[in-house]
Amino acid sequence: MSFGQGGPDWGQGDGSTPDWAALAERTERSRARRRRWTIIGVSALATVAVAGIVAVAVVDSGGSGTASDKPSGDLPTPEDLPSSTAGQPEPTFKDEPPPPPPPRDFVSDARRDKAPLSTATLFPNRTIKINGRPYKRAATDTSKGCTDAAHAGLGPVLSKNDCISLYRATFTRNGLAVTVGIAAFDDAKTANTVKSGYKPNLVALPGKGVPDFCRTVTCRTTANSYGRYAYFTISGRTNGKPSTNSDKQAEQAGRDGSTYAYARLQQRGKEQAAKAVGASPG
Repeated sequence: MSFGQGGPDWGQGDGSTPDWAALAERTERSRARRRRWTIIGVSALATVAVAGIVAVAVVDSGGSGTASDKPSGDLPTPEDLPSSTAGQPEPTFKDEPPPPPPPRDFVSDARRDKAPLSTATLFPNRTIKINGRPYKRAATDTSKGCTDAAHAGLGPVLSKNDCISLYRATFTRNGLAVTVGIAAFDDAKTANTVKSGYKPNLVALPGKGVPDFCRTVTCRTTANSYGRYAYFTISGRTNGKPSTNSDKQAEQAGRDGSTYAYARLQQRGKEQAAKAVGASPG
């Protein structure tokens, strides 16, 4: 029976038995072609999948970890972005000078301590008040050699340490008198050496209603230093009586004189420190 031309070609033969070997060969070739195409297709799909994974990884590594498919047309224009300075207050800076250096620094070395130095700058006030106790200035004096304003014990100490000048002022109140002496040296180390090696006494300075005092009687004395200056006091009674350990008023007058010397030297340092930075000495 024939279904017309174009039917299967069963090969050569007598028409009654198909050629099984030829059919098997053709079938095997067809299967081989299908396997090759299947492998090629799977490989192509795998390549596309790997490329997609790599692309996603690149996007994730370059951003914040969250991909966005928002079109660029929805992003704000530069004109819509807020200005970095618009509406923001301008920074302000305090126009204040730095704090002045410690006052002691300016009076610890002669090379830095350049302010005028005299009895007028060290003892400028005619009247002073120390812790509520008023005193009147009676006399001032400057000794360039230092030793003529010191007794035998103190004189050699001043001379040995190259004392530059010794400035004295006497203050009085209620029958008491105290002479304050400020000796200048090259540096603070020398002044401290003089304080440590102090031996009495400073010569008491009379004048303007204050008689010669503390010459031949016992009086109260002090010694200290500040910066390149050593300062001393000698205090006692103006009536010539001795001031022993029991004379607390004379002792207090000596302490008041020492306090005044310290305050004046500290003020000297403050003024120079303030001038160095253009501030008020306070």
